[in-house]
Amino acid sequence: MAYLIHPQFDPVAISIGPLSVHWYGLMYLLAFVLFVVLGRVHAKRLPAAGWTNQAIDDLLFYGALGVVLGGRLGYVLFYKPAYFLSNPLETFALWQGGMSFHGGLLGVLFAMWLYGRKHGRSFFEVTDFIAPLVPLGLAAGRMGNFINGELVGRVTDVSWAMIFPRTDYFPRHPSQLYQFACEGVLLFVLLWWYAAKPRPRAAVSAVFLMGYGIARFVAEFGREPDDFLGLLFGNLSMGQWLSLPMILAGIVMYRYSQRQPV
Repeated sequence: MAYLIHPQFDPVAISIGPLSVHWYGLMYLLAFVLFVVLGRVHAKRLPAAGWTNQAIDDLLFYGALGVVLGGRLGYVLFYKPAYFLSNPLETFALWQGGMSFHGGLLGVLFAMWLYGRKHGRSFFEVTDFIAPLVPLGLAAGRMGNFINGELVGRVTDVSWAMIFPRTDYFPRHPSQLYQFACEGVLLFVLLWWYAAKPRPRAAVSAVFLMGYGIARFVAEFGREPDDFLGLLFGNLSMGQWLSLPMILAGIVMYRYSQRQPV
């Protein structure tokens, strides 16, 4: 059977003298731009909430710090704690890669709490507003993974399997594209529609947690587990184990939201 071949893009998008701009960095920039653009559109859909352009810019600043710091610390604690305990200075070597979505989520939640406390908004008021703005940024990140040919899928014989020559020559699930579609595009469509009108407090945040958790849990069946971890208890990946509390928290929050005012 003839399989698709990964194009093996150059991870450097632009080079000007000693300056190199990587595709993954551009995907982060795209995610931040999408957050601002969608945030301003979303604010106009819900004028009573009083979100201004300046407030959205401030949210981006807080959120970006939460993503970077939380994502890195999450990777250190969830995936390679023993290694970083022995090499603590490498915790700060962000250019070597290693970010955790679940850690980034915790970082963003903490940052949103700080923002709400400073500006007199409740935690769920903030998270309900930003939830629909996040998935397309996640999609951009997964596209960056695909361009780099990293976080490849498990070996398979499905007709749409792809060979990633930088990894090996086995046909694999293009799991980055699965995650791009499910955690990114589909979750965005769901949340953008659901958040188009006022909902009970915490409801939109709950749908995000459930939607992302389920999408990530399912997509992980096609993604190659980290070679330094493999599959854990019950033959689930670390990503799946970290997604289960998200789903449970989303269910609890949704039940809570149904007793809250719109």
